[in-house]
Amino acid sequence: MTETLKLADDLVLTRMGYGAMQLAGPNASGPPRDRAEAVQVLRTAVDLGITHLDTSDYYGPYTTNEIIREALHPYPPDLKIVTKVGFRRGPGGSWDPSTGDLRDQVQANLTRLGLDALDAVNLRLAGPGPVAETFGVLADLQKEGLVRHLGLSNVTAGQVTEARSIAPVVFVQNLYNLVVRGDDALIDTLAADGIGFVTFFPLGGFSPLQSGVLDEIAASLGATAQQVALAWLLQRSPNILVIPGTSSVAHLRENVAAADLRLPADAVAKLNTLAA
Repeated sequence: MTETLKLADDLVLTRMGYGAMQLAGPNASGPPRDRAEAVQVLRTAVDLGITHLDTSDYYGPYTTNEIIREALHPYPPDLKIVTKVGFRRGPGGSWDPSTGDLRDQVQANLTRLGLDALDAVNLRLAGPGPVAETFGVLADLQKEGLVRHLGLSNVTAGQVTEARSIAPVVFVQNLYNLVVRGDDALIDTLAADGIGFVTFFPLGGFSPLQSGVLDEIAASLGATAQQVALAWLLQRSPNILVIPGTSSVAHLRENVAAADLRLPADAVAKLNTLAA
């Protein structure tokens, strides 16, 4: 669990990260089922050496960041907290695009996490379209020292290019896993430019990955299907980082163990056939 990716002098992340969305209640809404367990998951992640913690103030909303502060503040010096802005939670837990108040969203993350500056902020977009104006707001906040590094989430290759003309992008966070591989070309382009690619829903998210081939390979390696899926991602490209989420300490340990799983070439070849 020691493999890291250096994206800047002050941004070195373990390629096996932790996504905190599941610390909130169902559909990332409301309080956790077991707050004490949620706190212990975060502390165990740090104890296991994870330095990449992904979150957002709209998980809960607010709940997840409050638990992170309770569990880990004051934060270990090597822990990097990456958050997202660009959405708010609406009535009934809806996910509503909101880019007109990015400064307020950044400030809210700072306040709830108990930080003077955010290590990195992803601008989460709702779909295709220009990004110059909204990304420019974050670039201004970076110049003011409130944000150290900038990223993008749920974006196209064209949006990445546009954003990079405004300010440096350290990573892109998009949906990508064994069966959803629309960003293959983007991953390779980013790798050539030294930019990270963070996979969200690496295990399928709300629709967990299911495959007879995956189960067969996992059984042959004495691993779980989820571990094999994570290991495949880490072997796909050296610029890929994964942020599987869980509210269980046992499941967290299982995910982390996947960082040490090496898939043989024949297994990789079979898994490569699973793309939707």
